[in-house]
Amino acid sequence: TTKIMTAIVLLENLGVNNDLTLNTQIEVCKEAGAINGSRLGLKKGDKVTINDLLYGLMLCSGNDAAIQIAVSIGGSVEGFANLMNKKAEELGLKDSHFVTPHGLDMPEHYTTAYELALIADYALDIEKISEVVKTKTYTVAINGNGKTITNTNELLGYLNGVNGVKTGFTNGAGRCLVTSVNRNG
Repeated sequence: TTKIMTAIVLLENLGVNNDLTLNTQIEVCKEAGAINGSRLGLKKGDKVTINDLLYGLMLCSGNDAAIQIAVSIGGSVEGFANLMNKKAEELGLKDSHFVTPHGLDMPEHYTTAYELALIADYALDIEKISEVVKTKTYTVAINGNGKTITNTNELLGYLNGVNGVKTGFTNGAGRCLVTSVNRNG
């Protein structure tokens, strides 16, 4: 669920102190290719657009996509975490602190259900995030080869009105869900 904040920081920092756009093709770094857990399936040297990294981040919860986004936007995981914490401060969050873009268990990485709701509410006002999180399946291109990914949010298309947002799992947190439903406005 940390990846909701990762998506916000990504989109709000495209073109800020860099020349990146959603269509920019990125070469995957060693750190992104080596991360464990849920993955988009990236290896060092692969070529993928930032747009496809965003879909891989939010649909299949790719930790590799999260690391590559962090390195591309923040220069490093630490630099990106600084941007995440700056955004948390701007949003008035008092009980959240980010160390990674993927949210794997770390003692200094935490948030609350309430603050995740605030983050999700903010994120859904960003048109691109709203579009991505309600997508059931999407085909990304890695090195020009198509790979279809499926949203881990099983409520999409199952429960009337569900339009996002993000599932999560770590050993420390267990199964998590930040969801949004819109019915009759």
